[in-house]
This record gives sequence, C-alpha cells and structure tokens, in this order.
Amino acid sequence: MVAPYDSLLCFASLRSRVHLLGRRSGMAELHIIGQLVSASGFPKHSLFCKWGIHAGRAWKLIEGLHEGQTQVDNPHTGDVAYLCHPIDVHYATKGLQGWPKLHLQVWHLDNFGRSDLFGYGFCHVPSTPGCHRLTCVTWRPTGNWQERLAHGFVGGGPQLKSADLVYGGTNRYRLHTVAAGQVHLELAVVLRHFDKYGVES
Repeated sequence: MVAPYDSLLCFASLRSRVHLLGRRSGMAELHIIGQLVSASGFPKHSLFCKWGIHAGRAWKLIEGLHEGQTQVDNPHTGDVAYLCHPIDVHYATKGLQGWPKLHLQVWHLDNFGRSDLFGYGFCHVPSTPGCHRLTCVTWRPTGNWQERLAHGFVGGGPQLKSADLVYGGTNRYRLHTVAAGQVHLELAVVLRHFDKYGVES
C-alpha cells in the first residue's frame, strides 16, 4: 500500500513555492516538487533506487539536483519498501521538445553488501499543473541462458551499458526483458509562462 497522499498539503506546498518562479520571465519554467514514495512487487527486500531526470537540449536546469539515490529500506513485513526520497527541480526552456523524463533503477542490497539490479523504468513528467500520483513499471534484461542460470545461483545479471536505452526507444526493441516491480511517485508540477508558447496552463 502506498503511503497516504494529502492533496491539500500538496497544493499548500505549491503556493509556498510559486514566489520562486517570479524572478525569470523570458523563458517558460517548469518546477517539479515531490518524492519517490515506495517500491513494491520485487522478489526481495532491502531495496534502494537510483533516479535521474533527462531533458532535451532546450531545457536548462535552474535549481535542484537532476539525479540522486535513495536510502536502503528493508521492511520486516509486506513487500513495500518505503523510500520517501525528495525531488525538487526547477527548469527553464524556450521550447517543448525534449520534455523531461524520470528514469529509475531499482537495486537490491544483500547481506554481504553486494548490489544487484532488480529493474529499470522511466516515466514522463506530467505536462499538466497540479499534484500527480504515478506508478512506474520496471523491467530487467534477461540475458542468455548461462546468465539466467548464474543469476539464479549467485545473483547479478546483465545490465545496460548505457542508461540512454531506458528512456530512448531507438534500440530498446532489441532487448529481451522480463517484468519487474513498480515504483510509486508523487509529483507536483508548476508551469509558468508556457502560454507564450501556445500551451495553456
């Protein structure tokens, strides 16, 4: 079960941050405030998540971090790992091409301190203002039969050489994958000056 979501607190947070967007008027601005809430549906506990935001060349990061990593959560009951990791970024742009995407990697930390990849995933940042609850489904490469056999006995498994394959669909169709778990997010989106570019906000 995902942690409770209070829309009133969300909109209060939006109102308290709008003054930060009043300093730049020449470009359209996107402010993303929220958190990685939890991960569920994975075969083992002790999970953490690496995340990043990819945006096109027309987008400029004004404030905040565009990538990060959560802590490890090892729940004693249930299959939900609560991450509760904040996201707070501010972009400016003069074009809509390359709208930001959030890409994720879910990892498992075993008792010996080794990290195994459990899943890749990505989702588009919502393009409408307000508070949003998102579920990002994940997948992992299967590899050949030797790699699958080794994964079953000693862990590990194939990983992507480039994270671009997660959110760029050019060569992703070549991959053989299996479904993994889900990552749950809460994102609040503030748009400013997008009406100058024909986008109603």
